[in-house]
Amino acid sequence: MTGAVLTALFFAGNAVCARRAALHYGGTTGNFLRLLLAAALLGAWAHAAGAGFGGGALGWFLLSGAVGFGLGGLTMFHALPRIGSNLAMLIVQCGSAVAAALIEWLWLGTRLSAAQAALAALTLAGVSMGLMGPMGPAPGRRTSGIVLAVLSAVAQGAGAVLSRKAFGVLHAHGFLMDGASSAYQRVLGGLVVGTLALLVVRWWPRAGDRPAPEAETVPAAHLPPWTWVVFNTLLGPVLGVTCYQWALRSTPAGIVLPIVATAPLLTVPIARALEHSRPTPRFWLGALLAVAGAAGLAIVP
Repeated sequence: MTGAVLTALFFAGNAVCARRAALHYGGTTGNFLRLLLAAALLGAWAHAAGAGFGGGALGWFLLSGAVGFGLGGLTMFHALPRIGSNLAMLIVQCGSAVAAALIEWLWLGTRLSAAQAALAALTLAGVSMGLMGPMGPAPGRRTSGIVLAVLSAVAQGAGAVLSRKAFGVLHAHGFLMDGASSAYQRVLGGLVVGTLALLVVRWWPRAGDRPAPEAETVPAAHLPPWTWVVFNTLLGPVLGVTCYQWALRSTPAGIVLPIVATAPLLTVPIARALEHSRPTPRFWLGALLAVAGAAGLAIVP
């Protein structure tokens, strides 16, 4: 549970940084840059003090990363400039929790108790209530952003379940892998997809991957663009996903993801400080419900 809570905190700050990186570099390029930097940082740890390519579940982790980091991250990066960090995080985190629970049930046979299911639903309802409200983007960008966020949610939910499968393989081999090494193996799979996507936008001009025109109008734009890539990498693929893998190693995804789904609520105060957005009273009510659900998941067997 500690890993899930830390993941929520890191992902909260990561969303704002990811949006800034996507605004400056474009979604495909921003996603590629953070995966490349994450692979270098996590690889240094994994090969120096971790498992490197070992463990016997490399294929599953690569597939998990290709689906979750690669497809999920790419669509998330393109959704962020269109609908903003708050709404994108809401759809992705809540949607991935539902997708993971369904996929894990259908594929791995992992069932939640009635109490756990009710608390997970309470957490998701609180997150939804906290972030419901009017959306600013034009209808065209809003629709495409929502579709991209939904695709990201399904991909990230599937990636989480594939990680659970990978940890099952490790357990069968009697191997206990640290979170950073498993995150490294996942990032490599995501980097393959991210590289292919970057090649597509470079070879096919119509695909496009240009900085958003509003990039320089967002508060805190005085920081160099590359710093947002660094912050995004540290808070997301490095620290966030390391804790995420730590949590998934011992806890069903249907429990981990609803806790991680509280990250959008934690994003709002950060966005308020950096982007001068203000949470509504609905946010505070939703936050109480989400925190109550997450606390219940931590103590109910």
